[in-house]
Amino acid sequence: MNRTIRHASVFCLLLVLALLGRATWVQAYQAKALADDDRNRRNTIAQYAQPLGDIIVAGDPVTGSKRTVGSDLAYKRTYTQGDLYSAVTGYSSQAYGATQLEGIYSHVLDGTDDRLKNPLDAVTRKQAAPGNVLTTIDPDVQKAGYEALGDDKGAAVAIDPKTGRILGMVSTPSYDPSAISGTTDGEAWQKLLDDEDKPMVNRALRQPLAPGSTFKLVVAAAALENGLYGSVDEPTDSPNPYTLPGTSTVLKNENPSAPCENATLRTALQYSCNNVFAKVAADLGQDKVGAMAEKFGFNDAELDVPVRASESVYPSGMDKPQTALTGIGQFEVTATPLQIAMVSATLANDGELAAPHMVSEVTDSKGNALQEFTDGDTERVVSQTTAEQLRSAMVTVVEEGTGTNARIAGAEVGGKTGTAQNGVGNSKTPYAWFTSYAKGADGKEVAVAVVIEDSGAARSEVSGNGLAAPIAQKMMKAALAD
Repeated sequence: MNRTIRHASVFCLLLVLALLGRATWVQAYQAKALADDDRNRRNTIAQYAQPLGDIIVAGDPVTGSKRTVGSDLAYKRTYTQGDLYSAVTGYSSQAYGATQLEGIYSHVLDGTDDRLKNPLDAVTRKQAAPGNVLTTIDPDVQKAGYEALGDDKGAAVAIDPKTGRILGMVSTPSYDPSAISGTTDGEAWQKLLDDEDKPMVNRALRQPLAPGSTFKLVVAAAALENGLYGSVDEPTDSPNPYTLPGTSTVLKNENPSAPCENATLRTALQYSCNNVFAKVAADLGQDKVGAMAEKFGFNDAELDVPVRASESVYPSGMDKPQTALTGIGQFEVTATPLQIAMVSATLANDGELAAPHMVSEVTDSKGNALQEFTDGDTERVVSQTTAEQLRSAMVTVVEEGTGTNARIAGAEVGGKTGTAQNGVGNSKTPYAWFTSYAKGADGKEVAVAVVIEDSGAARSEVSGNGLAAPIAQKMMKAALAD
């Protein structure tokens, strides 16, 4: 054979072997990675090839599907009362992906989850019927919170203290996920992105803010659990006015005529005495206050409900005056409404924190469980005695103190107000907080946290009792009425 032809033949053979090797590599080792790649159009086509499964609230779907026209994506997601439930469902968009429950359970909802397939489906590669996601949300509690928040910028969370079930999760301003579920919704998408109020941010889970005086419940728990004071009715060592340790900065109380000097923890919660809780935090030190905060759930970067919540932070590396400021929920303390609701829920549940969750079950199309979430999976945070004492003090706040707008006839209601500084030198509108629990005569219980970032009210009118407590009251009343 001609030498040139022989060399050319060998070269061609090597090329063929290289192609075969590459094809084998792709099929044997890269097939799954390529199939799962977000840029693989076939995944999106498969996702929307049939009506999606539903997200269920109290037995009724709050989602649906609609047949598309002129698209290789056969169906798109629709929402029933999308604005009301967007903080629960998130969105499923053909163009922009999926978030929250829609994102976490996308493969169950579109029928591509392997758990949905029977052996025949696995062989034929037939797409299975989609499954459903059952939530713990109470529609009456959800509606009460959403309507009460109205045009305010804020959020609210309601939890069943014994089970950890999230009964309501509201974030306002809200948005309708239906408006961005297709492939031609670019204008609506951009409008949401440009909105300075950020309606797509779930403020209940993903917006940690200074918790203000609601954090005083954590500090009071630390004082009792560490033996700094024996009961909520023991006088404290709390000068008024109180000068931050090692500084000339005097910490003022909101109500200058309140009986805050050497006040008991009960009185200090009733009148929200800054001098008492700043002094308690400074006396305990950051390690003890921080340890108590972490028992309640602060500094947990992996809190899933099952949507991941932003970390609520109790800082470290502080000096004594900074530690004192954390005692009133300022300096660098931040918390989500979910976290503050967890504090009240723990105290309502005799000191045990039930793991919060807003999904009870994930099922296949026939209702068979693929995944179940345990109610009442608890951890001890404070003693039953400490919880009882703090509940008693919280009742005093509602009956005789700063939380009177949370009262419910015939129910035991305890709460704590908060007004947190916002901006450098408190230059912006303060945040109004309220956290509470309620126990009905029939044994029903609920814990709530509400934050109002901005209601449009004048600075002088911003207070936890005035703005946030009425919202909590409506949500608690709805929960007890069911």
